[in-house]
Amino acid sequence: MRGGSAHDHGSHDHGAAVSADSDVRYLTAALSLILAFMAAEVVLGFAAHSLALISDAGHMLTDAAALGLALFAMRLAARPARGPWTYGLRRAEILSAQANGITLLVLVVVFTVEAVRRLISPPTVAGGLVTGTALVGIAVNAVAALLISRANRTSLNVEGAFQHILSDAWAFLATTVAGVVVLTTGFARADAIASLFVAALMARAGYRLVRDAWRIFLEGAPAGLDPAAVGAALAADPQVTEVHDLHVWTITSGFAALSAHVLVEPGQDCHAVRGRLQELLRDSFGIQHATLQVDHAAESLLSIERSRPERERS
Repeated sequence: MRGGSAHDHGSHDHGAAVSADSDVRYLTAALSLILAFMAAEVVLGFAAHSLALISDAGHMLTDAAALGLALFAMRLAARPARGPWTYGLRRAEILSAQANGITLLVLVVVFTVEAVRRLISPPTVAGGLVTGTALVGIAVNAVAALLISRANRTSLNVEGAFQHILSDAWAFLATTVAGVVVLTTGFARADAIASLFVAALMARAGYRLVRDAWRIFLEGAPAGLDPAAVGAALAADPQVTEVHDLHVWTITSGFAALSAHVLVEPGQDCHAVRGRLQELLRDSFGIQHATLQVDHAAESLLSIERSRPERERS
């Protein structure tokens, strides 16, 4: 007869997945700042015939969209679990992060094509206007980045918005350099070269966001966590004879989950073993949400396991 209760979800605070440090006010303030400057930059970009400024404005539009989407996703993720949504809507944050990453990659293609066209046939660029606008843009993005950095960046959603702002700050720096070059040397192609530099930064940030989001959607183990090591640690308990059906995945940023079937020696306390294993998962691997099915091993299975080398049991 198998002993112990079949399942245990442990004591978990599902609300911990949405960090209290993710302050909506910081993102809202950054969004307002970005929208105001973006409108001014579009006007100045067309006046100066500067692709770098217009591409920066386009990037700032994605910044605004990223911040708006992040705010919306945070509100969805904060809703309690009910009905068919047994985990709530926490993965709305991951959808937001993925959308931010895809948007960056789409803009990379658009700006790269236009930059190449302008390298071949460069327009006249007003270097002074470009330089002045870009310098203001650096200041605006620095303030916006500071605001977002005060929110919880362990959230992939917030990190996605932050990466938008950070790459935009680099873009303005590149645009400033391009403006100075155009102003002092008349080399108009510097503007298109700056746009290519911006596109490269956007491609890097976009790829990372899409990669991390897909890892979560495809139920991959949390980055930096080796499921084999987790299984070995569970099986190392002196009263555990076998661990199988082990699964480790991520619900949303910072919220890892685990399930496993654990067999213990006959006559041992399944409840005590389960308690030890859950404490091990919390302390050694940071896994708060663990579902462990703990049963007594059958006598025949126990004899087979004991006949194997010790290294195979783990």
